[in-house]
Amino acid sequence: MKVLWITGASSGIGEAVAREWVARGGNVALSARRTDRLQKLATELGGPSRAIAIPCDVTQEQDCEQAIQKAATHFGAIDCVFANAGFGVSGEVELLKIPDFERQFETNVYGVVRTALAALPHLRKTQGAFAITGSVMSHLSLAGGAPYAMSKFAVRALADSLRGEWKRYGLSVTLISPGFVASEIRMIDNEGKLKEHSQDPVPSWLVMPAAQAAREIVSAIRKRKPEQVITGHGKVLVWLNRFFPWVLHSLVLPKFATPPGRKGWSE
Repeated sequence: MKVLWITGASSGIGEAVAREWVARGGNVALSARRTDRLQKLATELGGPSRAIAIPCDVTQEQDCEQAIQKAATHFGAIDCVFANAGFGVSGEVELLKIPDFERQFETNVYGVVRTALAALPHLRKTQGAFAITGSVMSHLSLAGGAPYAMSKFAVRALADSLRGEWKRYGLSVTLISPGFVASEIRMIDNEGKLKEHSQDPVPSWLVMPAAQAAREIVSAIRKRKPEQVITGHGKVLVWLNRFFPWVLHSLVLPKFATPPGRKGWSE
């Protein structure tokens, strides 16, 4: 696989995966809403011969279609698409409003669907790979984190369905399920706006560096794995939820519950 189109590429996991992809000899088309960051990253990665910046808002169907078409025109073909754009809405359900849930699904779920539909005609030509950023929270949900977890449960269901539907085209679908990875997502409020000076609520010893996560992610995509859980604690939580749910829900998850009024600890 040579050419990757990635959404949510301006920071965190998206930026790190773009850097890792180019380090392994590939080319990248970088999409996000923050054009200044995209252009800076594209320049750092080698300019038009290796990386191009294509602004894209995944809540807009036309943006997704135009972005991947520009990428395919520039590089000649698209071998891999990584639907990575997303953010987290948190708070107790009784304190949230329906628009909070709608805003969460518009980006995290429908944004992935738009990306998938735009990508399919291009990936069929190359029998390529489609990857989605899910979350450990697609396997379990914390108190105070219902909107985010709901969106990631939906994304996991979508990945499972696409994997079966697209097999006939020779395509692979990889769900990436991170735990706590170095990212700005925990500094983004429920409106999707970055709070640059806010403090990460997760202890630093529990956070995996984005570059390390990117190495695991790129390897999983290239190996066409169905799912890759990222971080040791993420693997433990998913394992506990599968085999010892009573331990997880009675002893572990209460420690991570979000107090009223505070932003949650979603990845």
